[in-house]
Amino acid sequence: NVANRLAGLAQLNTIVALDPPAPGAPNPLRLDPELDTIVCRLDLAKGPGEVSGTLPDAFWSVAIFDRSGSVIYSTTNRDSVGLTLDLGIFDPAQTRLLAEQKIDVAAGLLIVEARSDDVFAVVRLAAPQPAMRERYRAQLQKLACRNLKA
Repeated sequence: NVANRLAGLAQLNTIVALDPPAPGAPNPLRLDPELDTIVCRLDLAKGPGEVSGTLPDAFWSVAIFDRSGSVIYSTTNRDSVGLTLDLGIFDPAQTRLLAEQKIDVAAGLLIVEARSDDVFAVVRLAAPQPAMRERYRAQLQKLACRNLKA
């Protein structure tokens, strides 16, 4: 499953850039060769997770996977505000604390609830022209992926 494959690639709280598949090569994650992809693994047992940063003015998407490989949330820049990705991932207990105002978060943080503590964030970005791809890939790798202080 997708989560098992991602688990072998992703380190906790670290952005890992995935190489686009070469033509004709195996592509077990079914990556689109036209998109740059990063993955980050979060352990919500250490606190709510956050994936945030500014992305270039181009198509991007983010998906949150649980340990079973199910997508528990996804969106694109076309559904979000501007070029900023500001996503908080909370387990059910943390969501309750948030509702009780016992966890402080920044205004505008989009909240996603995960049923388990082991989650993966996958962000994809499409550079509008091949000449811009390296610069866009560098910006993608500057995203923050960490646990918030609860």
